Amino acid sequence: MTKKVTSPEGELTILNDVSLSVKRGQTAAVVGPSGAGKSTLLALLAGLDEPTSGQVWLGAEELTALDEDGRASLRNRQVGFIFQSFHLLPSLTALENVLLPLELSGVDHEAERAQAALKQVGLDHRLHHYPRQLSGGEKQRVAIARAFVTEPALLFADEPTGNLDNKTGELILNLLFDLNAAAKTTLVLVTHDMAAADRCDLIFELAAGRLLDPA
Repeated sequence: MTKKVTSPEGELTILNDVSLSVKRGQTAAVVGPSGAGKSTLLALLAGLDEPTSGQVWLGAEELTALDEDGRASLRNRQVGFIFQSFHLLPSLTALENVLLPLELSGVDHEAERAQAALKQVGLDHRLHHYPRQLSGGEKQRVAIARAFVTEPALLFADEPTGNLDNKTGELILNLLFDLNAAAKTTLVLVTHDMAAADRCDLIFELAAGRLLDPA
């Protein structure tokens, strides 16, 4: 697939004829320098953006054939997200942040599931704390609980340790990979950390919008 955007300098190609495949249950890392197109690729794979040309498939569903509402519905059912900047709602407690995707999905026993997810990441003592009362590592644990609570088939993690110190980042990565292995979720991880990438089954390296051949 290819992604082009219009700028004052003219048309820019962000991704140029990128093709990749990740099987169900695999873990894949997307690496490369800043500006290589990593976050754009993740947005396309998740259906948050549309390619200029090409197709994106999630299981048996072609994301690029769906309208915005259709893509959003598919994401709600099958996809979880973890971001570098946590993306927690500041007016909601940790428990309420984790509850939100369950309420949007209309599942049963959502309160019990949200509490269990926070207990799984070691935050059962922080249920009623707001994001401003949590450390960076605790915020990311809430974000991980929120991502896994809907039992997604596919999890996207965009630089999940980028705002954390090395020690906290390593703990968060261990938690992420442990939970992912237990849930057998397909994981796509965008990272600058080659040690994190090396823990994945697949590594895709981008440079200037192109996918490099494996070494």
